[in-house]
Amino acid sequence: MARPELRTEVGIVGAGPAGLVLAHLLHLEGVSSIVLEARSRDYVEQRVRAGVLEQRTADLLAATGVGERMRREGLVHHGIELRVRGRGCRIPFDELTGQGITIYGQQEVVKDLIAARLAAGGEILFGVQDVVPSHFDGDEPRIRFRHDGEEHVLRCDFIAGCDGFHGVCRDAVPAGALRFHSRHHPFAWLGILAAVAPSTEELIYAWHDRGFALHSMRSPQLSRLYVQCDPHDDPNAWPDERIWEELRLRLGREGWVLNEGPVVEKGITEMRTFVTEPMQYGRMFLAGDAVHIVPPTGAKGLNLAVADVRVLAEALVAHYRKGDDSLLAAYSDNCLPHVWHTQRFAWWMTSLLHRFPDDDGYRAALQLAELDYVTRSRAAATTLAENYVGSERVVPL
Repeated sequence: MARPELRTEVGIVGAGPAGLVLAHLLHLEGVSSIVLEARSRDYVEQRVRAGVLEQRTADLLAATGVGERMRREGLVHHGIELRVRGRGCRIPFDELTGQGITIYGQQEVVKDLIAARLAAGGEILFGVQDVVPSHFDGDEPRIRFRHDGEEHVLRCDFIAGCDGFHGVCRDAVPAGALRFHSRHHPFAWLGILAAVAPSTEELIYAWHDRGFALHSMRSPQLSRLYVQCDPHDDPNAWPDERIWEELRLRLGREGWVLNEGPVVEKGITEMRTFVTEPMQYGRMFLAGDAVHIVPPTGAKGLNLAVADVRVLAEALVAHYRKGDDSLLAAYSDNCLPHVWHTQRFAWWMTSLLHRFPDDDGYRAALQLAELDYVTRSRAAATTLAENYVGSERVVPL
């Protein structure tokens, strides 16, 4: 027997950080939602993605009751190191801004949010198929989908498209209603997850003649490391020994030893920039990777998604509690200044630290001059620190 039509106030497509944080914030204000996710619960809880939480993101999770494990297991960092040709300089976030960052994997954030939602009786449908949002240009949006072999219709007042870059919500908006800005960078990251203790207490961003490298971590037992590579490279062309050799060269510093261990995950991350304007159409509101992608150099993807849904949650609560739709109407206008400021920082970090294949030496000389300035000038270091830890949300001029 077919399940009857579902009804909720906000239909959320996507159980990544954006969709789950939105559902959680709405629940705390008494606004109902149902989350639809194409992947299995196991998949979304295990996929390794971002791992750097801005101060505001970590504070939000803690303040809304889903930060207990993060506070217990997360690694709080108060700075990063910029390493150039074997010379390192620490950027002290705490001294420059009074804030820090928390290293806590995206998959762990997702686990905590799913557990909290299910414990509160909220509904997440995993493994849904053939999702089709419709009627969001009127007053009765609906989402058709298949779940456990049955056809369903979810009727709602609003749709939140939090389903990522390859999701269906953005594409459901009529052609011509949205504008897209896109750039592909001429390099990529080959990333590994290694079962070995990190070789550093804080992240290391390295500029090297052979290309960029990054030493990050996910826990006291897991290291996350990256080397710049060609976007067309095949991961199979990078055996473990080649990766470790490149990391030793690019991260090398006198007296410093790189811990090496079994590689448990390997993959290539494309470097691209993408922004959609506006971020809404009718009663469809888009958030997170569905409307913007930032290069991972600035560690902003997850944080920008959370910033979006904070704005959206506030607007939806104003609609239901006060009958005020002004914030919903202004959702895109209120989000985009922060999106573009974040894009600017990610673009700056990416342009500063990567070797460009067409460089005749001029760009590299400028990069080295800029790195020298950032590491010698307190004002320049403060600018980097303020952007990295996450400034207050940028509001429209």
